Order: sequence, then structure tokens, then C-alpha cells
Amino acid sequence: MQSDKPAAARKDSHLELALDPRTRSGGENGFDRISFTHCALPEVRLAAIDLSTEFLGYRLGAPLMIGAMTGGTKRADQINHALAGVAEDQLIALAVGSQRAALEAGQTARRLRDLAPHIPIIGNLGGVQLAQSGGLDLARAAIDDLQADAIAIHLNPLQEAVQPEGETDWTGVKSAIAALVKNAAVPVIVKEVGAGINAILAAELFDMGVTAVDVAGFGGTNWARIEAARRDGDAEIFAPFFDWGMPTVDCLRTVCRACPGQLVIASGGVRHGLDAAKAIRLGATMVSAAGPMLAHLVADDSDLDAPKLQDFVTGWKQQMSIALFLTGAPNLAAFGGVEMRFDEDMIPPCKAGS
Repeated sequence: MQSDKPAAARKDSHLELALDPRTRSGGENGFDRISFTHCALPEVRLAAIDLSTEFLGYRLGAPLMIGAMTGGTKRADQINHALAGVAEDQLIALAVGSQRAALEAGQTARRLRDLAPHIPIIGNLGGVQLAQSGGLDLARAAIDDLQADAIAIHLNPLQEAVQPEGETDWTGVKSAIAALVKNAAVPVIVKEVGAGINAILAAELFDMGVTAVDVAGFGGTNWARIEAARRDGDAEIFAPFFDWGMPTVDCLRTVCRACPGQLVIASGGVRHGLDAAKAIRLGATMVSAAGPMLAHLVADDSDLDAPKLQDFVTGWKQQMSIALFLTGAPNLAAFGGVEMRFDEDMIPPCKAGS
């Protein structure tokens, strides 16, 4: 099958625009409203802080994930190969971008498993594509091609509404997800792409048998702004929706409260390891980031700087360890019980990862 050149051009355009500071969200993610109670006598050794956790059957060095970005083009493949190498070295999870374009063009992402045999790799397909004819077969092909440990179904109605080629018939997406849960050979994750998932929908998804929900709230890469930048002369129509969405922290607090004990992934504007630690304390099982990872990997228009990204991820781990150290927590389980405030309100302890 021949490559879909318009789709490939769109994917590469997405990469370029995702690195443009003007496509960042204009509002706040909510993390600055959270603070920890400082422990002046931690009785723990910083170098001994344990960030390790279990996720999808793997023991990881930290509850971190390189989030979904792109796929289906030569440039995207180069980026994904570099990301896989970093994720493997750092023992953190890896989620790929949408696999539809690559699969429909007869391309494969099979090499990623060879590059990263000791970490969970998560496939990706759009919810609206899943609901279309042949969507379930496409999801199975995505899982098989990647030898994925799970598949993420992304929900992006705002992006599709603004995208020039957007697909805006969303009827049947919920039932398609339910069918995938019943038929997939691996766990199913449902994620947004930057506008957030509320507690009511999250609870419904868990009731359907979804393994994890990535709240992917407002505050990071802004797909409405990215797609508007690709439009020809009518972007102002969509300007009122550029900052549409629910802040990541609001999504995380309400979903974790409504769905105790479930696997919740935090993403959307996570800026550093302290934000990641706050997300874990709020009840997230994992923290995912895409934009910051991409920005530290792509040095310029041609070169990829994997060592720079390695240092960046190591820095996040160090920042998370310092957060635990300064609250007197030797590991993630103990960290779930440290004192934390949202504005002036005390946040009760949560059940942290193991």
C-alpha cells in the first residue's frame, strides 16, 4: 500500500508545531496550587529513596512515561527509536503516537520492541477511528505490530473539531471502546490529549473494564492551537476554544477521589519532577509527559540529542527523590501519606504505588 502523503505531511507538521512555544496552553495546570508540608528532620538517606513501581507487569525505576507523540513518517520513526532507547535505559514506560497512518501505509513499528525489551510499550489509536468500519481489526493490528503491552485509545474531539481534516462524527466511540475491552488481548487505556477527562466519564470507563485512564488535562501542548496554525485563513473562528479544557490537577483530584484503587495516569503540562511528585501524591499511578521530552530530544531541525534527553529524565527522577526526601518518605508507598495542601485545604492521604 502506498504511503498517505497528506497524512505524513500532517504528522511532520504536528511535530514542528508541538515544539513552537506559541502552541502551549495559555492557562495553568493547577500544580502551583499544591504544596507539601516540609519535614526538617527526614530520617532518611536521599541516595536511598526508592521510586520504583510496578506497571503493566514490569518493574520500573520510576513512575514515569514518555507520552504519545507521533508516528507514521520517517522523521517520527527516528524520534520513536530514540525515545525507546532512552526509556529502556531509564526503565520508564513508553507510549507511541497514533499508529493508524503507519499501519494503513504498510509500515511497521516492530523495531521498538527490540530497542526496549524491558519496559512496557503502549500502542495508540484514535477513538473516532476505532469506531469506524474495521476499527477493531486496526486496533488488533496496532497491538500485534508493536507487540504492545497495552493499547491507548485517545479521545481528541477538540483537536478533530479544529483540524482541517478533522473527523467529527463521534457516534459509537463509547461502544467501540467497550467492544475493544472485551476483545483485546492486552489491557486498554483511555486518554485525552489535553482537554481532560472528568470523574463521571472515568468511572464509566473503569466500569466498562478499561485498565487505566490518563486524565491528560489542560496546561501543556495545546492541540487546538496546533491545528489552528495549520488552517488557511479561518483560525480566528476557533480562538475562543484555544484554552478550552479542565486543568490537569482538577481532573486528577476528582478522578482519583471518584475511582479509588484504579490506575490513573497524570499528564498535561507536567513541567518537572516536583510536578510529577505532586501528581503521584494526588493518587496517580504513573506520570506521562510528551512535549518536554520532545523538546529535549530534538536539538535542531536535523539532529536528535538522546544524551540530552537522558539527562533530562535523570533530572526528573532526582527532583522526585528530593520531594520524597523533604517530606520524610523513603518510597512511594510512604509518600502517599505525607501532608499536602491544595491552596489552604489539607489533602487526605492516598494509596500510592508500590
